[in-house]
Amino acid sequence: MPRGAGTDRATEGRSWRQDVIWRIEAVAFAGFIGLMRLLGLERASALGGALLRTLGPVTGTHRTVTRNLRIAFPDMDAGAREALARDAWEQTGRSFAETAVMDQLTPASGRIEIVGAERLAAIRDSGRPVVFVSGHLANFEVMAACIMAAGVKCQITYRPTNNPYVDRQVRAARARYGVQLFAPKGGDGARELLAGLGRGESVALMNDQKFNEGPEVTFFDQPVNAAPGPTRLALRFGTVLQPVSVVRLPGVRFRFVVHDPIEVASTGDRPADIVRGVQAVTRFVEDRVREHPVDWFWVHKRWPDRVYAALDAPSAAGST
Repeated sequence: MPRGAGTDRATEGRSWRQDVIWRIEAVAFAGFIGLMRLLGLERASALGGALLRTLGPVTGTHRTVTRNLRIAFPDMDAGAREALARDAWEQTGRSFAETAVMDQLTPASGRIEIVGAERLAAIRDSGRPVVFVSGHLANFEVMAACIMAAGVKCQITYRPTNNPYVDRQVRAARARYGVQLFAPKGGDGARELLAGLGRGESVALMNDQKFNEGPEVTFFDQPVNAAPGPTRLALRFGTVLQPVSVVRLPGVRFRFVVHDPIEVASTGDRPADIVRGVQAVTRFVEDRVREHPVDWFWVHKRWPDRVYAALDAPSAAGST
């Protein structure tokens, strides 16, 4: 596709007012990127963390964060949950600010400890694709940066922003740290993933957000619906699910871990095989969240409405 063609199609049929609003937003976003880059990595990270630690708890989303923590850690003291929520807001703010300077957060920066680098090298040298899976942990862009730095040809999925001019800037920022193959979620993205796997390119997907059409599995002892896409791809191409994770360390440093692969059994009962694969990935994410709860993206409404309704029932509310 020619450079800019996606933006041209996205702007077709929009009113001039919408286009002006998009362009103003894009200028503001470019200003944010410029400011963060001017501040430098450590100061940008600290500023982002301080802002969301202060502002996050006074937003309506804070209720989602605290409810999620009640579901995940029902035995945790209310004061401890509130402290964890504030720490998580700071982590989210740091990660958001760091996206502007991600080219300074690659393995070459010396800020990333890599555990299991030999697995990445083996994937790169094998010529066979894998399906990388993970969750929204710490600065999750670090995972893409490490996969790229290892020389693995990989389609990185992402959700395009509504504003096509901002989306172009986001893609350009990711290209600065090596992300060249993009597969938008939805629409043509699925075809791009299939084509990429057919060419021997790996794919990387987040698999920890609500997906109503997905099979029901268990997450923190409660039902959730999770996307079956990664497991379906692994089964279709006869490959493994390759879990990876990232942990934030002091001093704007990170630990990137390449875990043991998840073998997806093909028993002939495809629906059951998919459920088992989805559950395995969901359990992997849960294990990582339990290890480092402050690193997860708690602002997302992960569980179905009935779980939140049960949480808000008088008997449950009285137990907090």
